[in-house]
Order: sequence, then C-alpha cells, then structure tokens
Amino acid sequence: MTIDEACVGCIINQSVKVANAIHASASMADELKSTVTKMSESFSYDDTPPEIASYVYEKMAQIANKADLYDEVKELCTKKALSFVPLLKKELTNSKNKLLTATKIAIAGNVIDLAAEVEFDLKEELEKIFHTEFGHDDFLVFAQKLSSAKSVLVVGDNVGEHIFDYMLIETLSELYPESKFYYMVRGNPIINDVTLKEAREAGFEKICEVVDSGVNTPGFTYNRANDYSRELFDSVDLIISKGMGNYECMSPPKRESICFLLKIKCGVVAASLQKEIGDIVCKVV
Repeated sequence: MTIDEACVGCIINQSVKVANAIHASASMADELKSTVTKMSESFSYDDTPPEIASYVYEKMAQIANKADLYDEVKELCTKKALSFVPLLKKELTNSKNKLLTATKIAIAGNVIDLAAEVEFDLKEELEKIFHTEFGHDDFLVFAQKLSSAKSVLVVGDNVGEHIFDYMLIETLSELYPESKFYYMVRGNPIINDVTLKEAREAGFEKICEVVDSGVNTPGFTYNRANDYSRELFDSVDLIISKGMGNYECMSPPKRESICFLLKIKCGVVAASLQKEIGDIVCKVV
C-alpha cells in the first residue's frame, strides 16, 4: 500500500521520537525535524510508508552520526518482553488451544512499535489479549494452512516483539514437528525492527533457520530483498507476516498463503483493513 497524506505527519513526528531516543541536543533535534519536514515535500506517493521511512531514517542516522538510532531503546524493549516470558509460558502450558494462545501472544507483542501513530501498553495488552476477539478473524483458516504446510516463513517486525515470535515458532515446532520454520529479519537497523543481531541474541537459531532479508525498510520490500529471501518468500507453503510495516509492504499481496498477524495502530492501516485502531488481526490471503 502506498503512502497517504496522513502518513506524512506521522513520519515527520518520528524525527521527534528519534531525537528523544538519542538524547539529542536542542539544535540537533531541530535539524532532525526540519530535515525530515523538508524531505516530506518530495515524498513519492508511489512508495510504501516503509520505503519512505528508509530514506528518512538513513538521513537521520547521518545527521546523528549513529547507525542504530534506537539501540538503547531496543535493549530496554527486549528486557521488558523477557520479563513476561515466565507468565506467558505458564499461560501456554495451561492452554487448551496452544496455537491460539501462541498466536495471540505474538500479536500482543506487536504493540512494541516506535513508529506507530498510537501507542499501547505491553503489560495491559498481555493482560487482556486472551479475552480479546479478532477484529478480522481468519484463525481457523490459518490453523488449516499450518496443518498442511511443510515450510513456514515468519517475517519478523519489532525488537521486543521478537521474544514473543520466538514463543510462537517454538509452539509451532512442537505442534507441527515435520515442518521447516524460518524467521526473517531486516538487513540493517531501521527504527526498532529486528535484525540478525537481536535474533541471534534471542537464540532463534536453536529453533529455526534465521534469514537476513537484506532489506533496509521497516517491512519486507520484495524488490529490495536478497536473492535467497525472494526465493524463500516465493517457495514456502505459508508466510506469517508480523506487524503493520510488513502488511504495508505486502499489500496488495504478491502471492497466496500469507497470514497477516498485527495490532492496528494507525488510521491508514485501519482504513485499508476496514477495521478500527486497536483491533487485532489474523487475516489470510
């Protein structure tokens, strides 16, 4: 999906979030915002929001002389996510439907999004997620697809959220031991998206094959991905796409058998899905 007028203000506002994250001086904060505001005058409305973000964040990284603008925040997000793991493991152990529970845990983690228009509290989301109905409910179709899939690619989204993705893949591996699982990450630091560094630190290589997509966008942009990632994307039986950035990049979808798992955190995505901000989505195409 291409950018909307509403995306412009959101992207400009991200310069303020970056300034806060890196503890920028007043002069640098002003430079970040004025630069992004100037860039916004020439945004292409043929690009997706993640493609626009790649240009903006590259420029902000140059101004700040810092490759990973959110490195400190990502570490805090991971620690916070890990603090909930014992409770969530207990929830999984006691669950009568482990697939549904693991899926909802993975979606709840999607609130850790530093580029979102609307922010949600992770603790609050985890407390209510098991009693929340899907705004778009293709869960039974998702379960049916998984039962016959021999290869499953999970396209990751944000750091912190990746801890809950680990729990999802771990559960899927137990439920479908004959299937091959892959976890795809970004090619370099962009916003708070998960990269090879965070995936390795979390131990993903113990439960699946970790794939560096090569993309520099906060979402899987097919034409920017490396050859192996594109081959995998095209050939696996099922893709599980996490979060709004991946949804934005994959809409309209380039193939069948994609399951989008996300929390709606902006009006543009809400309009695309014909749902409301705050809804949780399990949508299979």
